[in-house]
Amino acid sequence: MKVVELQRNEITEHLIYSYLAKTIKDQHNKEILNRLAQEEYSHYERLKKITGRDVSPNRLKIWFYLILIKILGITFGLKLMESGEESAQKSYGNIAYRYPEVDSIISDEKVHEKELLSILDEERLRYVGSIVLGLSDALVEFTGTLAGFTFALRDNSLIALTGIITGIAASLSMGASEYLSTKAESEEKSPLKASLSTGATYIFAVFFLVLPYILLKNSFLSFGFTLLFAVILVLFFTFYISVAKELEFKRRFLEMIAIIFGVSVVSFGIGLLVRIFFNIDI
Repeated sequence: MKVVELQRNEITEHLIYSYLAKTIKDQHNKEILNRLAQEEYSHYERLKKITGRDVSPNRLKIWFYLILIKILGITFGLKLMESGEESAQKSYGNIAYRYPEVDSIISDEKVHEKELLSILDEERLRYVGSIVLGLSDALVEFTGTLAGFTFALRDNSLIALTGIITGIAASLSMGASEYLSTKAESEEKSPLKASLSTGATYIFAVFFLVLPYILLKNSFLSFGFTLLFAVILVLFFTFYISVAKELEFKRRFLEMIAIIFGVSVVSFGIGLLVRIFFNIDI
């Protein structure tokens, strides 16, 4: 990466942090973002002394991250942005022997910015546990339930109707349980918000898992798409959490997929046994 590209990257991130600092209401986060913006501009000015010219920011990158942050939250967006800085750090290392003045920039990129981002306080991340509870329970329990229904009933309309009723009842039960659990154990979270986070996530997952049975006619093909949707949901949420909470992605993703497929296989077997034992023919 050329010095000019590094300079463009610094002014781009300066503008992202500056814009967020102006729009965010939380004073704690506003101060952190202003400090980050000042650091990035300081880096830009130091690189400007090397290149001897001004450089325009990457407008596409600015809009991409601002939209991403609007949808998925400031912590996820900024940590994702900083996770892509490894190549920049290597580039700084490659030019350090020619320009010793960039040593301080390398230090900032490796330590200071990461420390500042780690103390961002975002309300939605307090409820990640509730969201994960709703999602994981829906994906494991409900996917297994659909697997059993698929083998036992083999009628998409009946499976979809039964699945929707079961899913709504389960989401209400999960939401109520999370409300009572949060009320008894946590003073930092709102029991109502925790309950809604769990219940809404469960319903969201149920909708996507039942959708193939509504759109298609073959029950086994429908279940195949249900498994595909389950994998996509696990991929998305695991990636989100791994970035926002700085956790390992691969192990958590594979573990969840193994559980879902394992439960589905067992549920398929139970559905087959129920069909044979009770001589169900639908």
